[in-house]
Amino acid sequence: MKLQTSLPLAKAETIIDEALRLGRVENLLPLTVVVLDAGGKLVAVKSEDGSGIMRFDVAFGKAWGALGMGISSRLIRDRLANRPTFQASLATASDGRLIPVPGGVLVRDADAVTIGAVGISGDTSDKDEYCAIEAIRAAGLSSEPDSPADGWRESSLSDSYPD
Repeated sequence: MKLQTSLPLAKAETIIDEALRLGRVENLLPLTVVVLDAGGKLVAVKSEDGSGIMRFDVAFGKAWGALGMGISSRLIRDRLANRPTFQASLATASDGRLIPVPGGVLVRDADAVTIGAVGISGDTSDKDEYCAIEAIRAAGLSSEPDSPADGWRESSLSDSYPD
């Protein structure tokens, strides 16, 4: 039997390896990177040495929430900031899997069709998101959002708790 794959393992591995490489170049805290296909199935995951045991759950929740809502986890955070009841409803509907902070990025093909999502956790959300977006680009794909948040480099490790 042959099944159609939305996001091939080779592309997922490229995304993960590039995200981890960028994390080292930028001297980020240890990262965990999760890649899901369009149906939310785990395609690949890697955690760097020293990455906390909850990092997989956070990275998965960022990617899964982005797929579930059809928008990046940054946009989910921004849209839900003043809607706590709806945010709580989404948390309930997702059995607590939704993580509405930056670092969950949709992966799109050349036709702008969403084929999966990447979730990263380990450093500040903006830095996690930066690595996801740049890694998706390095794999020859596009992302939503298409660029990192302005000022992501200024996110001080001493000012923010990594998520």
